[in-house]
Amino acid sequence: MAIRGRHWVAGWLLAFLAATWIVYARQTAAIRAARALGELRERRATLEGRRSALERRIRTAQSRAVLVPRAQARLGLHLPSDSEMVLLPAPSGAEH
Repeated sequence: MAIRGRHWVAGWLLAFLAATWIVYARQTAAIRAARALGELRERRATLEGRRSALERRIRTAQSRAVLVPRAQARLGLHLPSDSEMVLLPAPSGAEH
């Protein structure tokens, strides 16, 4: 039995519709992936900004300008005067 013209047209139409649906599905998935990637990049930028702020706060908290007043207020410590400082000589390489 020979396939008539309208059957060929119907077959090609179905093939075209299937190919079109596959392309549409791939593009939809690509758009979703691009949107998710954009959100992740935005989140990363936000987190990097927070990290920089926290590192800056840590450096500030470790500074002498912050630690000395805290040590004086909370622990009753003071900065040593020159007469209170003792310099210890470093051991030579031969003696341990």
